[in-house]
Amino acid sequence: MITLSVNGRDHSVDADPATPLLYVLRDDLHLNAAKFGCGLGQCGSCMVLVDGAPVISCVTPVAALEGRRIRTVEGLGTVEDPGPVQRAFIEEQAAQCGYCIPGFMISAQALLERTAAPSDAEIRDALHPNLCRCGTHMRIFKAVRRAARAMQTAEVGDTGPEDAR
Repeated sequence: MITLSVNGRDHSVDADPATPLLYVLRDDLHLNAAKFGCGLGQCGSCMVLVDGAPVISCVTPVAALEGRRIRTVEGLGTVEDPGPVQRAFIEEQAAQCGYCIPGFMISAQALLERTAAPSDAEIRDALHPNLCRCGTHMRIFKAVRRAARAMQTAEVGDTGPEDAR
């Protein structure tokens, strides 16, 4: 048994230690946002966050992830309350077929968690491992910029416990 922390919850899974994380997420935990694209770690469709960094899940064995924090697109928000990155992708209509979008969202989330106001070059660099065959790259870039603005606005509007009187 391997214990994985996924989206803030611990899950015990009975999997071969060499099993790629993607298969455990989809088959055992029924988290289907990460997609099987190439199976070679070259397209980014299966990307997830591990301890805040984007990781290609189709080539990452579950044994390497015990004790680490895994976050999938499902962990960024809900249907009722999408996170800033999810909301921005929806508002910018950044998906055409949508297959690659979870990987792009994960890459964008990782970037925005470490860089509040990324430059276009930083966005391009962060999204480099992700491929979109439909050509929605310009809408994806707009969505990342929109999410950055939304996250900055949310941070400015946050109140600390002392202000919650």
